[in-house]
Amino acid sequence: MIERVTSTGGPAPRGPYSLGVKAGDFVFVSGQVGVDATTGQLPPGGVGPETRQTLLNIQRILEGAGASLAQVVRCGVFLADIADFQAMNEVYAEFFGEAKPARTTVQVVAMPLKAAKVEIDAVAYVGK
Repeated sequence: MIERVTSTGGPAPRGPYSLGVKAGDFVFVSGQVGVDATTGQLPPGGVGPETRQTLLNIQRILEGAGASLAQVVRCGVFLADIADFQAMNEVYAEFFGEAKPARTTVQVVAMPLKAAKVEIDAVAYVGK
């Protein structure tokens, strides 16, 4: 069974895609940037605050699927500048703690939302 996932309090998709898809025992969360749903803007202060907002957006999407960050098994992190790795990683560690999902982190040439410094996608396992 496949179910489209929405978010309460998170930003709406900026294109023809689902925020998340629940397929069997997995939830696939589309790449998210740090747009605040209230303001429609990226938070000021660089990659740290953007990472925090991005992960809050992912958390809300997971909650819409009945899941949590503790169930995330894999993330993809896309940075506009790999020099931001440490600042992103510090915030990322606050959210995942000991859960430590598998992760890929790469620098990309450009982001769909040009001013964004980080984008993160996630896969969560919700089976037994």
